[in-house]
Amino acid sequence: MALSAAAWVVMVGSIALLWVPAVWALFRTLRDEDRKLELLDEQGKIDTYSPQALAELREWIRAHSDDEYAPEARDRYDDCVETLRDIDEPFYDWSDGEIEELQKVSK
Repeated sequence: MALSAAAWVVMVGSIALLWVPAVWALFRTLRDEDRKLELLDEQGKIDTYSPQALAELREWIRAHSDDEYAPEARDRYDDCVETLRDIDEPFYDWSDGEIEELQKVSK
């Protein structure tokens, strides 16, 4: 039972469609993690949230101030703000203006 040429084309195409993006994603993830480790070695700490993620966390805190997880969320938010002010080079794409505008949310 030999495979037809069309079957081989489909198999090779499937491998390319599945493996090429997977290898690229792995490469990019490992490159990002390597950069994070370099920043940790140089600075001792690293920003934990991207600008969008920190904004979403702030909105969640405002919308759910009575939630049982709100104190922990406030602590994590404030820790990220402090870290951004302490470090020289953030991992995520923060501008100096965005960092200066950040305010803590602790009660």
